[in-house]
Amino acid sequence: MSLKTFHLIFVTLLTALSFGCAAWAFATGSPVFGGIAVAAGILVIIYGVYFLKKLKKISYL
Repeated sequence: MSLKTFHLIFVTLLTALSFGCAAWAFATGSPVFGGIAVAAGILVIIYGVYFLKKLKKISYL
């Protein structure tokens, strides 16, 4: 597994976890933690896009 594939999987799972934690936090009445989790999810997406642009010429294998 290449570094690019690992990062793609990792970023996808981390994004799902961040937004899942945000949904849970908003459902339990903790808007501060929910906001932090949403911000973390957005930052992870930005990092993923940056990383994919940086390694555009490297294959997924």
